[in-house]
Amino acid sequence: MDGETRYSIGELARRTGLTVKTIRFYADQGVVPPDCRTTTGQRRWEVGAVARLDLVRTLRELGLDLATVRRVVDREVPLGAVAGAHAEALATQIRLLRLRRAVLTVAARGDCTPEEMARVHGLARLSAQERRRLVADFLDATFAGLTADGAFDGISRSLTPELPDDPAPAQFEAWLELAVLTRDPEFRAGLRRLAEQHAADRAGHPGVRRDAVALACQQAEPALAAGVDPTAPAADPVVAAMTGGYAALCARRVDPELHRRLLDRLESAADPRRERYLHLLSVVNGWPATESRAPALDWSIRALRCRTPV
Repeated sequence: MDGETRYSIGELARRTGLTVKTIRFYADQGVVPPDCRTTTGQRRWEVGAVARLDLVRTLRELGLDLATVRRVVDREVPLGAVAGAHAEALATQIRLLRLRRAVLTVAARGDCTPEEMARVHGLARLSAQERRRLVADFLDATFAGLTADGAFDGISRSLTPELPDDPAPAQFEAWLELAVLTRDPEFRAGLRRLAEQHAADRAGHPGVRRDAVALACQQAEPALAAGVDPTAPAADPVVAAMTGGYAALCARRVDPELHRRLLDRLESAADPRRERYLHLLSVVNGWPATESRAPALDWSIRALRCRTPV
């Protein structure tokens, strides 16, 4: 000893909170080697070893491998450069963990088979360009070839999900579930049928902007709120207003055929997957949640069914 303070491995353990075994390991790996040995061969460290061990512990807790830690401690590489590279690596890991969490969350919402989970995982890995192509294909299948004075251009835009570059977990999970829906053949066919019905109602009437579903729900909502039974006589004026408005919309007279036509439109719109899509769309795009039309739609369907001849 030359008068300077030196610590034994036990003293170093007490001062750093590390175990003797850990310090011995770091010493053997050359990360924090002893500064000298006593005449009996015991290892000793100078005061600076405490700060070095604190740095080693911090870097290891942040996930740096031992070889990199040694290079930092030995000042072979700047700490800032190592921290920057490690931060980028962690960002990649975080994105991957978010992806995995989203896939598992979506899979947990239903009775997901291994094949369905594989499809969800594939959707999660799509690039932004691939996501746009998937949505474009879905919307083309719904609206291609239909003309209604350009109205379907606006409808198509209103149904387009735009996932942000750095989505919140809820947005990414909603996107995944929505993407699964867009590949559902029955949902696609139902939405196409609804679009064709809407186009038929608008044919030759460029000034009309309402649709049968919105018109029926507008009439039904006050009656629903008032507790009117859709099968009771008290609902007759509501149904009359509903069918009268629909007759004006598509320039037809009120008769049993018009009742059947309107009922057909409302039943097409009652697919719960359609409302689920609209909810998920709001989450993905960060839009305010819209009030569910399902209760008013159900009321309208029940009211029409009991007044429509088979």
